[in-house]
Amino acid sequence: MGLSAAKAFVDEGAKIVVVGRDQKNIEKVRSELGANVEAISADATNPETAVDAINLCIRKFGTFDGLYHVAGGSGRKMGDGPLHELSLEGWNKTLELNLTSLMLSNQAAIKNFLDLKKAGTILNMGSVLGFSPSWQYFSTHAYATAKSAVIGFSKSIGAYYAKDNIRVNVIAPALVETPMAQRAAGDEKILSFIKTKQPLDGGRISKPSDMDGLAVYFMSDQSNFTTGQVIAVDGGWSISDGQY
Repeated sequence: MGLSAAKAFVDEGAKIVVVGRDQKNIEKVRSELGANVEAISADATNPETAVDAINLCIRKFGTFDGLYHVAGGSGRKMGDGPLHELSLEGWNKTLELNLTSLMLSNQAAIKNFLDLKKAGTILNMGSVLGFSPSWQYFSTHAYATAKSAVIGFSKSIGAYYAKDNIRVNVIAPALVETPMAQRAAGDEKILSFIKTKQPLDGGRISKPSDMDGLAVYFMSDQSNFTTGQVIAVDGGWSISDGQY
């Protein structure tokens, strides 16, 4: 989703810094997006990562206008799952990956906006599982907790920093075709469920590009009077029953 959004931002004329853990993806960004992009390989859970990325942005492009935090992922392989099976390590690692990383990037962005005495925008990646659970196929309770907390965190800081003309919003997708979704995308029962749970456009898994239009809106001046909002881009997930 980050790569797709990066392409959309560059197409709109933005100059951006992209951060990712996978060096192959970083090289892909550099080769595909050209001179208006800097790309670095780093871990979002490291407290220095967002600080370094923002400083690079200022050095390279002269200013820093907004943050789009996409980093996160499933904690299933780390021990996340239904509460009676959830390990403490799975809980801690899942929250670190999805919530602590976001806090660190948002904190770095806020500090820079305040230091620069300028308006800014933050867009955080949530999930419909933070407010619209699905028990049979998507019962990772630490992940749902983290994504629910993303909403509370974003609204709280959005309220506090509105006086500084800093806006904070959330995109909440459902099942998206990403490496994290490989388990679901390869399961015929889940795909059959998705057909009725995400019924738009034939009942399909979302594409990363489905988020791009809204991301461009929130990261641009078009959204300069919008803050504290959570928008689901979910193909109808949050208003559909889904047939098991």
